[in-house]
Amino acid sequence: PDLRGYEKFGLGNVKYNISKIHVTAVEFPSASISLIPGTGIKLVIENASLTVDMNWNIRTWMFKDSGRSTVYISKVFVTAIFSILLDNTGYTSISLNSCRTTSGDIDIKLNGKS
Repeated sequence: PDLRGYEKFGLGNVKYNISKIHVTAVEFPSASISLIPGTGIKLVIENASLTVDMNWNIRTWMFKDSGRSTVYISKVFVTAIFSILLDNTGYTSISLNSCRTTSGDIDIKLNGKS
């Protein structure tokens, strides 16, 4: 979905709109799944990266600008633990017990009129 809103700064409000968000690349160079006895599954993703393209525009009382942007997020680490349960009717359910995510670097390239 698009992201829209206002932010207050010292000299006034900044209205922003981020639209046409599109993930163009995802890399998982190291991923593993292991069983945790009595609990479920542990998923570990190391050193992943993600590239996202989007349109943006901002408006203040002094100026307005718009353009395209590319965001590259790297050194992403994810650890998630899932519970697997079997109910009385034989149906399996999976729920997320915990999730920890960190990212190391974010590179943002803005292309606009200004």
